[in-house]
Amino acid sequence: MPFLHRNNRAELAADWQDLVARHVSAWKLLDDQERAVLATHLEVLVTTKRWEAAQGFELTDRVRTVIAAQAALLVLELDLDHYRDVDSIIVHPSTMRFDRTSQGPVPGTEVCGSVDLLGEASFRGPVVIAWDSASAAARHPTRGHDVVLHEFAHKLDMLDGTVDGTPPLADPDLRQRWIEICTYEFDELAGSDGDTLIDNYGATDPGEFFAVVTETFFTLPTELEAMKPELYDLFRAFYRQDPAARVRRHGRTLR
Repeated sequence: MPFLHRNNRAELAADWQDLVARHVSAWKLLDDQERAVLATHLEVLVTTKRWEAAQGFELTDRVRTVIAAQAALLVLELDLDHYRDVDSIIVHPSTMRFDRTSQGPVPGTEVCGSVDLLGEASFRGPVVIAWDSASAAARHPTRGHDVVLHEFAHKLDMLDGTVDGTPPLADPDLRQRWIEICTYEFDELAGSDGDTLIDNYGATDPGEFFAVVTETFFTLPTELEAMKPELYDLFRAFYRQDPAARVRRHGRTLR
């Protein structure tokens, strides 16, 4: 386990808005009301969550502000209580390597090995983020990849106690449509040849599907809306946001 530097009582940077404007591409697409909500969420995340740095990494105002802004974007139209089980945010400088044990080829056996990760989320525990990946995705969203959106989406999925790709949905009709459409799209992704808008990592299991589609929904919204309109509508209903409309309104992409 890497040594952690704890910074439990962070304050919101005086120049937070400049940091977000320069380092978080999505900020340019938000209207004044959305920016005001994001600012409120961002301040709560920075000042009330425990921030920790791993492997000698230095937690700066920019690091906390950029990660918090990305996490705040996810719940812009949801209650910030959705992050009640995020007790801390641990930031590594880059890709992390963890030792893992998995089931072996013979029943009753185990295989030990290492795995490289850009992030991780655990039940009622921390969110772990690789800063270099988070920073790059915030400034220049790539083909549907954003580790902050991905890991915090897992925390939303965990709210009902099960990582099954179906976040808490109060509307039974929406829940039924969610299960039907996501099951179909998951199976289609699992059977694809790899050249897909939604990253094939989403075919790992339903939980990863939800997190990966969340990334695509926020970073490639017009493409997802055009290619998977029913899936896009589901995520728009859950997040109560329409990022594709934002892009069209501003006549620009997130690049």
